[in-house]
Amino acid sequence: MVDHPECVYRLATRAEWNEALETGVVPKRDIDERDGYVHLSTRDQALETASLHFRGVKDLLALEIPIAPIANAVKFERAPKRGQDFPHLYGVLRADHVARVIALRRVDTGFAFGETL
Repeated sequence: MVDHPECVYRLATRAEWNEALETGVVPKRDIDERDGYVHLSTRDQALETASLHFRGVKDLLALEIPIAPIANAVKFERAPKRGQDFPHLYGVLRADHVARVIALRRVDTGFAFGETL
């Protein structure tokens, strides 16, 4: 049996998080729509994902999501470019799935976890 983390992370801008708070649903991006699932990361993957795909974003957040309530809709699947299994949510990510919001702060080489908001 594969050991999965207790939490997974969705990277989001403050505007996306504000939209989620208003609508109750974390918005999907074009890549999510195209691939058919919501892209998530483990804590160990989140900062590299931020550096690779969100370089220009100044207000990046990591939405921490306990996996237990969404486990039936999450599959860990290989991302060939990175050679790692990533959590993919085949369903809707609701704002109430998010247990904690963490600001990502800029560091020389990319991002680091900052304060909990």
